[in-house]
Amino acid sequence: MTAANSQSAHACTAVVGLQWGDEGKGKIVDLLAPSYDAIVRYNGGANAGHSVVVGGERYALHLVPSGILYPGKQSIIGNGVVVDPEVLIRELDGLASRGVDVSGMVISDRAHVVMPYHKAEDELREKLLSQAGNVSTAGEAGEPAQASRAIGTTKRGIGPCYADKAHRATAVRVEDLLRPDVLKRRLRHICALKNAYLQAMGGEKTYTPEELIAWAEPMGRRLAPSIGDTTYLLHDMLGAGKRVLFEGANAALLDVDHGTHPFVTSSSTTVLGIPSGTGVPGSRIGNVIGVVKAYSTRVGNGPMVTEQINAVGDRIRERGREYGTTTGRPRRVGWLDLVAVRYSAMLNGVSSLAVMLLDVLSGLDELRVCTSYKLGGGTITGRFPPDADILSVAEPVYETLPGFPDEITTVRVREQLPAQARRYLDLIERFVGVPISHVSVGPDRAQTIIGQ
Repeated sequence: MTAANSQSAHACTAVVGLQWGDEGKGKIVDLLAPSYDAIVRYNGGANAGHSVVVGGERYALHLVPSGILYPGKQSIIGNGVVVDPEVLIRELDGLASRGVDVSGMVISDRAHVVMPYHKAEDELREKLLSQAGNVSTAGEAGEPAQASRAIGTTKRGIGPCYADKAHRATAVRVEDLLRPDVLKRRLRHICALKNAYLQAMGGEKTYTPEELIAWAEPMGRRLAPSIGDTTYLLHDMLGAGKRVLFEGANAALLDVDHGTHPFVTSSSTTVLGIPSGTGVPGSRIGNVIGVVKAYSTRVGNGPMVTEQINAVGDRIRERGREYGTTTGRPRRVGWLDLVAVRYSAMLNGVSSLAVMLLDVLSGLDELRVCTSYKLGGGTITGRFPPDADILSVAEPVYETLPGFPDEITTVRVREQLPAQARRYLDLIERFVGVPISHVSVGPDRAQTIIGQ
């Protein structure tokens, strides 16, 4: 590899979640942003939520990359994102009203648009799946009675929009917002198909091309200055020696291919989604930071081997403010599952770990960490099976460590952490086989231990 190629390979860093989302990726992106020229979202939609606290002020971001909080940085929404223009405009206006410069935002003209009928379809589908779970299924392929078949989506229309992307003929891209005449012609057959489909699902609302154009056209005019070819933009920046930071939404265990199927999201959430979601080859990514909570959380349905439906789970939830940034739903809480984290680190080729919310665990008498699973027949395995049916019968095998009573929110050097907290971090590093580069001990940007 030549010196130029080596420099190019390390010009890009990716920040990815290693659990079921909500790990604190936004804070890590915010910390790293000063060293990069562009921050790029490559997947997901308004179902994602990143929280960043700066100087005691909290910012909740859904579509806009977290790097927007640094003036002069190029914030890019890549083609792999599905864009709800209403949410995006509301988010940009909210940031601008708080003095944030949003002029550096660029949206890929190839990103797909979440349309009103996508949200209606999402809600109807979840309702039908939930009703199907209310029918007794005892004896059917070993499925327990009253099993829920709903995915537990945010009902933001994300899955139906990605489905239309794959269907192609019914897809609407951001570039279509700039050409209403073309969009109106296309919406004639889209509305005919969608209305028939929604009515078959029990929906009452129908859509016309005219009302959808009236909805889309003003938002297209508003966003027009920010819409462009982000693939060429990113390659031009890299060619000029600029540095790019990729910000993942959701997390590895929700990946449509590699997550806990079928209880996953609809996009490629790992670094494997960066090439398709931005047009930048994977060979350009020289550094991958895997973000992991010091415990486990999950929103929505699906198996969670270490879930704690008890006083410990309640305590962690309240202390960690474990309620969805996007929905406000209480998150399910459990002990740290290192089997899952090691699997996600492998998938992403993680270079280092960022362990978040360690301070939430202070005051617990003991800490448990799952290091293997017990499956049917007494089999013990350290491998993560990305299949909901298998995981639903897995039992956690724990290592137990002493807790630490001390508050750690003012600690800025790892060696100054309580011995029990250091031991906890050492176990994570040893089991996952990846060094820890960041430890978050509070919500603010400054409450972070950087370096080993």
